[in-house]
Amino acid sequence: MKQLLWFFGIATTVKLLLIPSYHSTDLEVHRHWLAITHSLPLSQWYYDETSEWTLDYPPFFAYFERFLSVFANLIDPRIVHLHHGLNYKANSAIYFQRISVIVSDLFLLYGVYISTRNLPSLKRTLVWVLVIWSPGLLIVDHLHFQYNGFLFGWLLLSISFLAQGKDLMGGFLFAVLLCFKHLFAVAAPVYFVYLLRHYCRGGLVRGFARLSAIGAVVVAVFAAAYGPFVYHGQIQQVIRRMFPFGRGLCHAYWAPNFWVFYIMLDKGIAFLLRKAGFNIPTPVASFTGGLVGDASPFAVLPRITPMTTFIMVLLALSPCLFKAWRDPKPRLIARSVAYAYTCGFLFGWHVHEKASLHISIPLALVAVESLEDAKHYFLLSVVSCYSLFPLLYEAQEYPIKVLLLLLHTILMWFCFSALFPKNIATKGSLQDDKKSKGSSRTAAEEQRFELGWVAKSYLLGVVVVEIWGQFLHPYLLGDKLPFLPLMLISMYCAIGIMYSWIWQLKWIIIFS
Repeated sequence: MKQLLWFFGIATTVKLLLIPSYHSTDLEVHRHWLAITHSLPLSQWYYDETSEWTLDYPPFFAYFERFLSVFANLIDPRIVHLHHGLNYKANSAIYFQRISVIVSDLFLLYGVYISTRNLPSLKRTLVWVLVIWSPGLLIVDHLHFQYNGFLFGWLLLSISFLAQGKDLMGGFLFAVLLCFKHLFAVAAPVYFVYLLRHYCRGGLVRGFARLSAIGAVVVAVFAAAYGPFVYHGQIQQVIRRMFPFGRGLCHAYWAPNFWVFYIMLDKGIAFLLRKAGFNIPTPVASFTGGLVGDASPFAVLPRITPMTTFIMVLLALSPCLFKAWRDPKPRLIARSVAYAYTCGFLFGWHVHEKASLHISIPLALVAVESLEDAKHYFLLSVVSCYSLFPLLYEAQEYPIKVLLLLLHTILMWFCFSALFPKNIATKGSLQDDKKSKGSSRTAAEEQRFELGWVAKSYLLGVVVVEIWGQFLHPYLLGDKLPFLPLMLISMYCAIGIMYSWIWQLKWIIIFS
């Protein structure tokens, strides 16, 4: 634990140094939520439209904001003033909110500690590096501004308890997490099938009793979260705020998922048909335009609806659900949860690029299990972090994000190389090598952490894409095609995320 505290202390020092740096409008969003929950009665929280940044998170997060608002009011009352606090950018507001994120990361620390306490020393340390020093979390939470680390603490705790066979506690923690942020609900089918088959087994009577117990726990959690709003007759308004399907298929910055290819295919076909003389109308709106990135109508391909994405996510999840139904194994729960979030990221509706953290954080627990897991995680982690670069678009933050990714890549390389060194060779492997005589590939080489030429080429392509967008595009094209650098990042990172999904799917179908 002492060593983990050193890791956390170093991360906290970096976070404190980043306080004066760039922050997105999310800082004002959360400041306004502090004002809403402090200034208004609960019955008006989800109706307030004083600002465009309306409250759209589940009730537990609203209660969390209400808790923080007590301290914010003591530091600077204007932070929590509903009207005078609009767009308030005083240092007191910025420092309070930044530090509140840093303090809430203590829950991430606890989640990581519980998840890794039974691992061997080297594997435990590596998971700490991957999670506590995650460059993605630093970029999203401590530069861009959000509270993801706090929430991932709940997720890691839930996964840890399920892996230990403490299903009731794992289910309880996941239910609590859903009442903090509903975007984690993509993994709910995995939890439902796993708990039904693993916890509720043992005959009809025992199974029904356990089903009743887990059902009562979940109902109690949701009653605590949503009960007051049901009492005030506001549950429909809360749900409308939480699920604004009118926002469109894509976010303002295209997340690197399947729909990037669908959009580009539509635009490519439309372009070719226009060249061929067909009258193809130009979409009236842009995929990257508007406050919430309203999706444009497709020019040629069928329009995608929320139900379409819901069905695609379920279809992509079905092999994992089938495996969990047929043979629920506690040691595979982290893989299953990560795979569920990969499906949601690739095929979901209005996906944020920040949601790639839902994949990389739980997969950090899996990365230390085998050499192939390590290679897969190395590529995925680099791609996930690089896909977040457009969040920090100001020049002064450019060295920070590049340095974070480079340091993370170097640390991963050395840590995985230490976990899978060159000199691991068993007696049997040496004998086999002697029998093969001319063979140059030994079992020792198979245990070495080294990427193949395809992975190396792909990662080199990340460098090429960045050099083009940051240096060559402005020099060669100037202000022409300003969308091209972002589009290239989205499309190129989408290839890496698609590869990760296929790799995880293959593992689930063949190896699990």
